[in-house]
Amino acid sequence: MTFDELRSASQSCVLCELSKRRTNVVFGEGDVQSPLVLVGEGPGDQEDRTGRPFVGRAGQLLDKAIEEAGLKRSQVYITNTVKCRAADWSTGRPVNRPPTEEESQACRQWLIPQLGIIKPWVILCIGAPSAKNLIKKNFQITKERGMYFRCEYAKTAIATLHPSYILRQMNISGDGGYSLLVQDIVKAWDTAVRLAANPKPEQGSETQTGLF
Repeated sequence: MTFDELRSASQSCVLCELSKRRTNVVFGEGDVQSPLVLVGEGPGDQEDRTGRPFVGRAGQLLDKAIEEAGLKRSQVYITNTVKCRAADWSTGRPVNRPPTEEESQACRQWLIPQLGIIKPWVILCIGAPSAKNLIKKNFQITKERGMYFRCEYAKTAIATLHPSYILRQMNISGDGGYSLLVQDIVKAWDTAVRLAANPKPEQGSETQTGLF
């Protein structure tokens, strides 16, 4: 299946309950030949409305961080663990929530082939749900962000704080971890470019948790 065929097939997905309330399937966007793929948690309200990943407040913060890292959004590929909005509708007004294990597993039918076609050198997991889906189930974002990990779908994977979390923390004090987000994007991009230029790492360069 080609990338366009995969995207087209995803639009009619009914593999989980999220399909019942969605407006759009948010497949992803960016450079499909990029050495770096950013994988977030899932679409929010604005993403569901537009069909584009990371376009709300969190997306605007991510765009700012990407620019401060010396990149353009168009230089990377951005997608999510699930392609439909996960929300709690119990009060009548939808409130974003993390995708369940079942929802994440169902959407792997689209995410894993997507990564398989792009073949990134580095995956940057945006937030804990993404890291738990692609790195390990017991991933601890506060202790393990910024570290290299082996990954089945790229040469290595790194996790960083989710922009939504950073926005909430900004309301409390400081930059909310924004500087760490920028730092992790720089690290992920530099590593991806270096690996793409030198696919065979020097002997002894691998560590227990990944590379370098």
